[in-house]
Amino acid sequence: MGLRRILSLLTVTVLVGTSVVGCTSSNGGDSSGNASGDKVVVDIFQFKVEAKDALEKAAKVYEDKNPNIDINIETVGGGNDYGAALRSKFQSGQEPTIFNIGGPQDVEDWSNKLEDLSDEPWVNQAFDGTLGSVTTDEGIFGMPFNQEGYGFIYNKEIFEKAGIDPATITSYDTLENAVKTLDSKKDELGIEAVFAFPGKEKWVTGLHLLNVALSNEFESGKQGYEAKSLNFTYNKELKDLLDLQSDYAFMPDGKKGSINSVDYAMQIEQKYSTGKVAMVQMGNWAYGGIEGVNADIAANSGILPMPLKGVKEDSIPVGVPMYWSINKDESDAEKDAAKDFLNWLYTSDEGKKMIINDFNFIPAFKGYESDELQPKDPLSAEVLSYANNEKTMPWVFMGYPSGWGENVVGADIQKYLDGSMSWEDLVKNAQKTWAEERE
Repeated sequence: MGLRRILSLLTVTVLVGTSVVGCTSSNGGDSSGNASGDKVVVDIFQFKVEAKDALEKAAKVYEDKNPNIDINIETVGGGNDYGAALRSKFQSGQEPTIFNIGGPQDVEDWSNKLEDLSDEPWVNQAFDGTLGSVTTDEGIFGMPFNQEGYGFIYNKEIFEKAGIDPATITSYDTLENAVKTLDSKKDELGIEAVFAFPGKEKWVTGLHLLNVALSNEFESGKQGYEAKSLNFTYNKELKDLLDLQSDYAFMPDGKKGSINSVDYAMQIEQKYSTGKVAMVQMGNWAYGGIEGVNADIAANSGILPMPLKGVKEDSIPVGVPMYWSINKDESDAEKDAAKDFLNWLYTSDEGKKMIINDFNFIPAFKGYESDELQPKDPLSAEVLSYANNEKTMPWVFMGYPSGWGENVVGADIQKYLDGSMSWEDLVKNAQKTWAEERE
């Protein structure tokens, strides 16, 4: 998910409810610890629903090795705004030891709570470009979760039956031709529509889809964060990509506006994973959800580019979805335990195997070069292939104004889909509100 959803930038929209897990019994909420062997409690407040089970497993393994440390994990879900939930957590006095931030805006918003991680051993192992969004003159304030990429996930079997070679889809025109071919053969292929497009999920539209245009206007999330105005240079090309999906999407009541009722679960679990559609705009984090419904479809899925016509047509957006940060106001014992846990998870031999096999992550660090540490699922393997072949676009949405992508553009795309807003007005409002947020 992965996504999926950052602080003031992203919204968690996958599970219903909030999951709170204490991996072992706590000591009554006392988060103190010392060299005498008293319990040290590390509270983790994290957003990534897909990583919940793996994180709990890793915490238990670490606790078994470190019996004086308890790790409590709280995972937010059910449509809650992670940023709002985190702010509430701090305001209530229940400050976590480890929490998540997304990029430059979050570094600014939470600057008074972020521990400098510059001296941590994993810093020199991070891939180029993965720390820029959380680095300032004062230090490095986040540890990358992983790398993720998204594009058009497609069903290889359906494409083969339709006589479409996915290797030829390297431009907008070839994608459009494939979509029209699939649409013309729907009955023969046994599909309801070409796409399932989750208009309800404003992070899919206002963050990820919009990023395809803005990643060609700005070179990085940091450059976007520093930009005082938005030209929206490629808005027409973005409209083409949006229209292609929505015109050939599953419509619950037969009208385009009903796309706004399609959520992530319907898109991935009810439509794509059951073979009722051929494609979905989503990322490698969706693999586990697909596999949970239909392992055969999951194993026979790939990722096509998200082509911006005439601009960049053979690439997918790849980036770091979220960072681990440590609360600088916690006790030294807690902070030391938190740092040690994260370092162990990402750099120890045992931790690395869990990162690959349990988390299904594409690592953001060196040291995973051996064959046994390569991505196991086909979607992650394809994202890594795009990255290795330098066919990627940056995640500029990490530098959007707080809440702007979802609450402004995502909401306006819903209005565009139901016919209550013109594209021209959407573009003007995006430009206006960006400038207002940057004043």
